[in-house]
Order: sequence, then C-alpha cells, then structure tokens
Amino acid sequence: MAGNQIELTVDGMDCANCASSITRFLERKGLEDVYVNFQTKEVRYRPVSDGLSEEEVKKGIHKLGYTVVDPEDDRQPWWTLERKLFISALFTLPLLLHHVLMVFGAGIPGLDNYWVQFAICLPPFVIGFLHFGRSALSSLRGGVPNMDVLIFIGSTAAFGYSLTGTLLGEANYIFYETAATIITLVLVGNWLEKRAVEQTTSAIADLSKLQVETASRIMPSGTIIKVAREELEKGNILQVNEGDKVPADGRIVSGEAQIDESMLTGESIPVEKGVGDEVIGASVIVAGHLQMEVERLGKDSVIGQMIELVKTAQQDKPDIQRLADRISAIFVPIVLSIALLTFLIGYFGFGLLAQKAVMNAIAVLVISCPCAMGLATPTAVMVGVGRLARNGILIRGGQTVETFANIEQMVFDKTGTLTRGEFTVGEIEYYSPDKKKIHALIHEMEKHSSHPIAQSLVAAMSERLNGTVLDDLVVEEEKGIGLRGVMPDGAVYQLGSSRILAEAPAGKAAAGEIYLTENGKPMARLHLSDTLRSDAREALHQLSAQGVHTYILSGDQEAKTAAVARELGIDDYYAEQLPQQKLERIEALSQKKFTAMVGDGINDAPALAKATVGISLSSASQVAIQSARIILLNGQLIKLPQALAIARHTVLTIRQNLFWAFAYNIVAIPMAALGFLNPMWGALFMAFSDVVVIGNSIRLKHKRIHP
Repeated sequence: MAGNQIELTVDGMDCANCASSITRFLERKGLEDVYVNFQTKEVRYRPVSDGLSEEEVKKGIHKLGYTVVDPEDDRQPWWTLERKLFISALFTLPLLLHHVLMVFGAGIPGLDNYWVQFAICLPPFVIGFLHFGRSALSSLRGGVPNMDVLIFIGSTAAFGYSLTGTLLGEANYIFYETAATIITLVLVGNWLEKRAVEQTTSAIADLSKLQVETASRIMPSGTIIKVAREELEKGNILQVNEGDKVPADGRIVSGEAQIDESMLTGESIPVEKGVGDEVIGASVIVAGHLQMEVERLGKDSVIGQMIELVKTAQQDKPDIQRLADRISAIFVPIVLSIALLTFLIGYFGFGLLAQKAVMNAIAVLVISCPCAMGLATPTAVMVGVGRLARNGILIRGGQTVETFANIEQMVFDKTGTLTRGEFTVGEIEYYSPDKKKIHALIHEMEKHSSHPIAQSLVAAMSERLNGTVLDDLVVEEEKGIGLRGVMPDGAVYQLGSSRILAEAPAGKAAAGEIYLTENGKPMARLHLSDTLRSDAREALHQLSAQGVHTYILSGDQEAKTAAVARELGIDDYYAEQLPQQKLERIEALSQKKFTAMVGDGINDAPALAKATVGISLSSASQVAIQSARIILLNGQLIKLPQALAIARHTVLTIRQNLFWAFAYNIVAIPMAALGFLNPMWGALFMAFSDVVVIGNSIRLKHKRIHP
C-alpha cells in the first residue's frame, strides 16, 4: 500500500541526465510517482510498504554522487563549486601563463622543472578527479553516461600522460597545463550554468514570494493570535485587514472588502467581495476588512497549483525533445569511440607523433557537449511556462506548449465564454394567472443548475418571490435540454428552450427565449439578453492574424448564436448542439487539424477533454485547474493570442537551442579529431556551449512578444 509522498532536496544535479539517473534508481527500487527536477533540486516519490525506507533512499542517492540536503540545516556546505573553482584557478594560472610565455621564448622561473609543474597541477587535478569522477561514476551507474565521463577521461589522460613524461624525463610528453586548464574551464562553465539555470526558475521564486508568511487567526475565545503559514489548517477563521495579503484560499464569513487579485489574475481593477464570496490566497485587501474561513492550503490552493504547474512543466517532454533524448543516451559511447579512433588512425594510419595523436583524442573528449542537448528543452520550457504564469496563464507542461503552438483552429463556447454570462431578464409572458408560483418555480429549479443563465434567473426571481417557497419540489437537470421538477402531487414542470414544448411555438423561436411548462403545457415565456465580453472582438482579430480559424459551438438557439457570430465576424458556427453533438463536432475538427476548445471548464469539460488542447476561462476554478490543459485565471479572452504567441516563441527557442547543440558538436568534433583544436580551446568552447543554450532560453523571459 502506498504511503504519503516524500519530498527531498538534492544538491549536485547539473542537467537532465543527472535527474534521469536518480529517477531510474528510484523506479528500479519500486517506488511510485517519482518526480525529479534538476532545476529546482526537488526529488519526490511515494513509498510502498515493501520498498526502501527514506534513509535507504538517501543512502542510495548519496552513492550515486549527490547530496540530500537536510531542510532543518541552514548551514551552507563549505566545499562549494565556487571554492573548487577558485582553488583550481589559483593553481592553473601560473601553469597556463608559463605555457603562453614559452611561446615567446620566456617563462616563469622554476616552472621548467617537471616535478614543480606536477606539484602545481596536482590540486586542480584532485579537485577535478573527485568532482567529475563522482558525477561520471553516478551517471554510469544510472545507465545514462553524461558529459563528466568525457571530462574525467580527458583530464585524467592528460595528467597521466604528463606524469609518464615526468618519470621518463621526456619534454614532449609534458602538458600539465592542459590537464589543469581543462578542469578549471569546465568548472567555470558549470558555475556559469548554475547561475543561468537559477534564472530560469525565477517564476517559481516570484510566485513563492506572493505567499503570506504569517496570518491572524481568530481563536474560539475571540482572541486573535499570529500564526505561521505552515500552522494554518482547514476551517481556521482568519482576520484580514486593509493592506493585508489574504493568507490562504477560503470563503468570507463576515465583512466586505475591495480585493486586488492582479498578482494572480492580471485584473487591475479591485473586486468587490462580501459574505459567501471566495477569496484567493496572496490577493491584497485594498479597502475594508473581513473574516474568512480557510478552505484550501499549500499545494491545493490556487497559487500552490500555479507553482506546481511551473515546477512540473519540464517533466512533460515535448515531441521535439524525444530525438535529442535518444541521441544523448548514446552520445558518450559514440564520442569515446571517435576519440579512440582519432588516436589509432592518427598514430598508426598517418604516422602522427604519440603526443599529437593523444592531444587530438583528448580534444575530441573535452569539446563534446551532450549536456547542451539535455538542457535545450527544459530550460526553455521553464522560462516560457514561467512567463505565461506571471501573466495569469497556466499551461500544463512542455508537451502542451508544443501542441498549443501548432494550433490552427480554435472553437469557442458562447455562453460565459464569448459572452459574459450575465443575463438580464427582459419581458415575461405569462400563460398562467399564478405569477407568484411561476416566479417560485423558476427560482427553485434554477438553483439546481450550473449554467451561467441560472445565476441571473435566480437573482431576478429572488426580487419577485414575495415569500412564496417550494421546498418540496424535486429537481433534476436534463443535460442539453433543461431542468425538470416534480411536485409530491405528481405535477411535472420543465424549464428550458423550445425543445421542451410538445408543439413548436408559432413562428421561429426567438433568440434568448426560455419556457416554463406544467405537465407539458406552457406557463410562461422569458426573454433574456446577454452581452459580449469587451475583449472578445479584439482577441478573435488577433487570433485570426496569427493564422487561427475560429468557430462557435453552442447549445443555444440558432438565431442567438448567429447574431453573436455576425457581431464577432465569425463565419463558422454550430448552434443548438447537445453535449454528444458537441463531442462529435470537436472530434471531427480535431482529426483534421490541431484544434483548441475554449470553455468555462465545468459544463464544457467533456468537449475540452476531446479537443487537442482544452482551454478554460474559469477564474481560479479548482475544476478548471485540475482538468484543462490551459487555464486563463483572469478570464480575459485577450490573453489567448498572447498565450499562443508565447507558446510559439517557446517552441522556437527550443528549436534554436537544439540546433545550436547539434551544430556545435557536428562542427567541433571533426575539427578536434583532425587536430585543428587543442584540448584547452576545446574545454573553453565546451564550457560556454551550455551557457549559450541557457542564455538563449533566458532571453525568452524578456523578449518582446507581440500577438
């Protein structure tokens, strides 16, 4: 039986291959729901009853060459990458300077002695031997050899060859400066890479900063105490005053306030909220004060799920990364083979000196860079998804980013999506003299509906009730048709479009008409009107400019759907669609081209799931966050073309990164094999190849992107 999820912080992971080795280890041990993120240093898994204990897992990760960080230990490790680099550079500099001066017939006194060079080279070599050797060994154990295998073999070969020359007294065998420089330059690259990767996760840090550290909890006695965020529990009553951040997701139990939710939803205008309204954690009370009951905490909260979506984005690999993964898995053995052939062909085939043949082989080893291919996708995805999240657009992972970037068709639900869903009741035609009963029936029946029209009708009928209540009415919803209510005396009431009528109404049914019937006979006809979202026209215009064909798919009447389509300039629409018909339409469209479905995330859930990509406009809806592939927290349609543009630029960045990673190796390895690059230059180019890839990803964070 599976237990609760275990979370660990693991230091020492540098790239996707490092994460893969830990993932394989945990999965081979039978652990479930394994999640490893080298960028955020997170390792998560769900233990099983007959599996490894947490201590055994930690020991296993340590044997792979990584360090499990104790969350209660605030002390930073002394032997950091920065210190390794400083000490290595300190000893490498005189060796390198002496080598350069010798080209001009000079040199540093005392360094002509090979044993002195050996002594100076020894500290950088030991640092490199332990640093890269541990990582190389762990990657080999994990079955995914990484770049450090090549660096370890190259630097060790250079040092061993020089030591042999020292013992034999052969000047042509001495290149200690090469061994030390390789290690130092690769450490420089690792340091730059570490700094750059941290920038790709800035969206997580920005979102985490929004969370409140302390809250004011109201005790049963009425006393207010300060508690840490971690101590909050569901059901706690909190006091939130003007200027405070809302500590958690919940519901207002008393008071009212104007709340700024812009940090989460992008909506700059404060929202008026009172008793019964939901509040989102991290939003700010602009005016007023309130008491709230905590309903969702941590990862269950809106901001918690935003953080989780950004964190887990790179785990969902796009198809474009699959080829890179396959090549990376066999890259190191191929490079080792090329290096060996370089030596053998150079020495035995072309009669090169052993020194030259060895140097060419070492250059092949150190100039190769499989890590760039491993970093190309996750860094770009993390930056792209982070930028979307900062704009109130949640997107589930790299594969969704790539799929959404290829969208050619977008289908919109009408009510509550293209329109506000804020209906006003116009004229009511009564076919029965008992108006109070009609109002009470409509009020009671619409209370059981989740359709956007329902809330408007409930509000309108509440003003007309005059004390009439029908508590004994049993109501059920007939999907795609309307509502059905049964009284104890057997009377059957239906509320819906003209479909519920036994006979079609005289003339063509007008748009926005709802009928109430008693035992099949009409009791009343209501005329409703809805308004378009203010940004709908501009959003559709921008999508059209991006080459996206738009449709309307609605269960509403033909006349009303046609009117909205004309007003928005949409040529293709489908009206009066039952839920099953909606699914068939979406399936048919998705089979022809990549199709996105935009809906409210609740009523349209089946259609959203059937589309290539489901997009929900539900503002901070838990159902939307859990079901849709893309969620617009602010409910603004104008964010759609922006989201599409960012997704397309993210995929473009991934392609640029992969092109650089492949092109670099295709050009650099043959040059090194042919002797045009010495190992020191090879190490320099290799060290910065990862940085180029990550730097291109970081550029996406600030790049001007116009829909």
